[in-house]
Amino acid sequence: MTRRLLSISALASILLAGPFAVPALALNEADRLWLVGERAFADGLHPIARRALERFVVEYPNDTRIAPAMLILGRTRLVLGEPEKALEVLRRLRAVAQLPAQQLEGRFWEAEALYRLKQYAAARSAYDDVIGKDATSPLAPEALFGLGLCDLELRRPEGAIKAFRELLTTWPDHAQAGSATFYLAQTLVEQKKYAEALPLLATFGTKYPKHKLAPDAQYLLGSTRLAAGERDAGVSELQAFVAAYPTHQMVPAARRAITDSLAKSGSPTQQKTAYTQLMQPSATAESLYDAGVIAGKAGQVKDQQVAWGRLRKEFPHHPLAYQAAYDLAETAFKKKEWTQAAAQAKAAAASDEETLRARALLLEGESELKLSRFRDAAKSFEAVGNLKNLEAADRYRALAGLGLAREQLGEIRAALAAYDAVATKSPDATLRNWARDRAAAVRAQPQPGKLAPSGEKKS
Repeated sequence: MTRRLLSISALASILLAGPFAVPALALNEADRLWLVGERAFADGLHPIARRALERFVVEYPNDTRIAPAMLILGRTRLVLGEPEKALEVLRRLRAVAQLPAQQLEGRFWEAEALYRLKQYAAARSAYDDVIGKDATSPLAPEALFGLGLCDLELRRPEGAIKAFRELLTTWPDHAQAGSATFYLAQTLVEQKKYAEALPLLATFGTKYPKHKLAPDAQYLLGSTRLAAGERDAGVSELQAFVAAYPTHQMVPAARRAITDSLAKSGSPTQQKTAYTQLMQPSATAESLYDAGVIAGKAGQVKDQQVAWGRLRKEFPHHPLAYQAAYDLAETAFKKKEWTQAAAQAKAAAASDEETLRARALLLEGESELKLSRFRDAAKSFEAVGNLKNLEAADRYRALAGLGLAREQLGEIRAALAAYDAVATKSPDATLRNWARDRAAAVRAQPQPGKLAPSGEKKS
């Protein structure tokens, strides 16, 4: 989870407004460095602020402004992405900070630095110190928010829920209220407390219409409604999310959820309406694939073939075109339509995605075995073995198929080599036993050119 550097404009340190505004010509070097550092930080010129304040801290350690200078330097280093250096100066601040306000703010920024260093337990302790010392401080809601985020990182969902709820109850209009609402709802969903999460998500768009997490909240609302059994409302929310934020990273997941929901439990009318909408002339590869899934689940095989036929024609090199070919191959294989299965699997095997390619080659090989096209089957199974990053289960399934193909081609040594490899190395016990039995059966057969027990060559 990433978190932007907190910008607490309301917390401009009380220490930064000192009685040091004197004419420029009267400034000594300490005054000049302080003034440059303070003003540069206020104007967002952080590299300049860092250089001036680093000199000030080193060269004038006994100056009365050393505490505010170290505080601003720590914050500057955080803005510049230097949390380790920020933590170092903020810890040194402890020894020189005299006022409670200085100590409290220093501890808060220590927590911020620790959070960025992913030292979540230490950060949580620091945030807790800030709240414990002054629960009414302007820093308290920020510290409470940080504490909740630390609990999320530390996998303490109940603690995070408590922190976010307390923030929203005590400071409902705080700048972090929107983010706290989202993270509270997200955590409740993860705990399957859908009834508690839904009211937060349902009003998020109204309360925080311009919040950066508004799209995420709408997606989470739709998926949570589906999880809670509110299928129609969930599908509607996800469709609205896809329409409003078509480039959002969660759009593929939303489309898949919509398709799965309609395919599994949509009424025939809903399925037909969805299919028609997805098949518009301006359809994308994703919508054509989803149309095929819905048609297939509805038992409309011809509609599925039309949708996926368009997909493969209009988007021949799209990953979903290869996935559609594989899905068709699987369906044909289950129906024992071996020729169709082999053809579709061959098309799917052109995919650049290795996992899909391996599965397609396996299915192609197994279809060729069923068609007694053993040499083609052997080629498919060998192609599986040549892939990188292949899962062990697929590798040995291909070897088993290769053994069968080689056996049928009369290449007994090659068949036995494949069977023996499966029998000794496959992670699947059932497949190991099968290969062991198959190898034993092959070895028990009289080999071509050798006499059978009757004294005749085996035909």
